[in-house]
Amino acid sequence: MILLSFDVEEFDTPLEYGAALSIEEQMRLSVEGVERLLAILKKHEVAATFFCTANFALRAPAILHEMKERGYEIASHGYYHSSFSPEDLKKSKETLERLTGLPVEGYRMARMMPVSDAEVEMAGYRYNSSLNPTFVPGRYHHLDKPRCWFYTGKVLQVPASVTPLVRFPLFWLSFHHLPFPLYRFLAHRTLKHDGYLNLYFHPWEFIELGKMKELKLPFLITNQSGEGMAGRLDAFIAYFKRRGERFGTFSSFIEEFVELKCV
Repeated sequence: MILLSFDVEEFDTPLEYGAALSIEEQMRLSVEGVERLLAILKKHEVAATFFCTANFALRAPAILHEMKERGYEIASHGYYHSSFSPEDLKKSKETLERLTGLPVEGYRMARMMPVSDAEVEMAGYRYNSSLNPTFVPGRYHHLDKPRCWFYTGKVLQVPASVTPLVRFPLFWLSFHHLPFPLYRFLAHRTLKHDGYLNLYFHPWEFIELGKMKELKLPFLITNQSGEGMAGRLDAFIAYFKRRGERFGTFSSFIEEFVELKCV
C-alpha cells in the first residue's frame, strides 16, 4: 500500500530565509497549492492523508470541507507550523475534529521534529508519523531508530519511508532532485521490501516557487516546483496504478496491514 500524505500548513518556509511574507500571503499560496494538488488526486481517484495545522484549517474552512467531502483522511500537523507547545497536541486535534465532525487519529510534528511519545498518547492519537529514520546533516540523525512501523506504548509510529540497508530518504526533496526513473526505482524496491510506502509532500511544492525571487528560497527547495512537481506526482501515481498498487490512508493502512501483521 502507498501512503501519500501532505503537510498542509501556512507557508512559513520563506521566513526561514529572511523573506517578509504576511500570513495572508502564506495562506494564499498554500490554498493555491492545495487546489492544484486536489486536481491531481481527483484525476487518479486515489486516497491520501492530509496533516493540517489547526491554524490553516481555521483560515481555510472551504478547503478543509472539500478534503472531507472527497473522503481524504484529515490528521493533525499541530496548531501552528512555526511554534509548538505540548498543549497544542490536544488543542489541534480538538479543533480539527470540531471543524470536520470526524475523529482525528494521527499526528505529524512540524518539520518532522522530535515530539514526546507520551504526550502524543495522552492527547488521544492512534498513530504518529513524525520520524524520518535517516541521516540528513543539520536536520535528522535517526539511524538508531526502526526503519518500519513500530509501537511506542499504544501509539503506532509510522516513519517516513527510506530505502533498505543504506536508508536513503524518499521524502519530498528526493522526489524533486533525483532523476525520476531512479526515484521510481528506489520507491518500487522499498515498496516490495516493506509492503508499503510512506511518502510526504507539501501543497506549496505545486507553486512555481522558482519564479518568486522575493521569497529568497534556495534552489534546493524551488527545483521542480510547480508544473515540475505536478508532472512528477501525476506520473508517479499513474506508474504504480498501472502495476496494480493500492493507495490508502493511514487509518486504512492500520486496519488492513498493521493489525493483520499483529495477529
